[in-house]
Amino acid sequence: MKSNLLMNFTVDKETSTVNVKREFNASLLNVWSAWTEAEILDQWWAPAPWKSKTKRMEFKVGGQRLYAMLGPEGEEHWALADFTSISPKTNFKYLDAFCDSEGNLNNDLPRSDWDVSFSEQENSTIVDIAIKHENLSDLEKIIEMGFKEGFTIAMQGLDEIFASRK
Repeated sequence: MKSNLLMNFTVDKETSTVNVKREFNASLLNVWSAWTEAEILDQWWAPAPWKSKTKRMEFKVGGQRLYAMLGPEGEEHWALADFTSISPKTNFKYLDAFCDSEGNLNNDLPRSDWDVSFSEQENSTIVDIAIKHENLSDLEKIIEMGFKEGFTIAMQGLDEIFASRK
């Protein structure tokens, strides 16, 4: 199912930042919930056929989400989000890192700084995401790992959740 919703994915090599602008056919409140509540995040955060499983999440400044991406062959890739800023229904920021199942960081893999903004437009909601990396090689590593393709598939999974609720 090809979506006609806006999806811009750009890479700024000067600032080592990935920018994603994505439109969702849902209210601001529903989109905010989908990005900030573990029960809904687990339904779409991983690109199918992978699944997302949250071990713990405290959506507050200083809180964390510890979660795994579970693969069809039993693979587990753990990640940790450290929430650094929250402006309800407008923006939240977090540091994202790869880790083990206990939340111990894997310093061999890059950490990224996510800045996620939400705005309502007529009958849809726009999510603007800036994902900043420490340097260009970290950014390139994430792109090589298939971030664009995976994230695009995950966004389509979120579209399907909103479509099923209509």
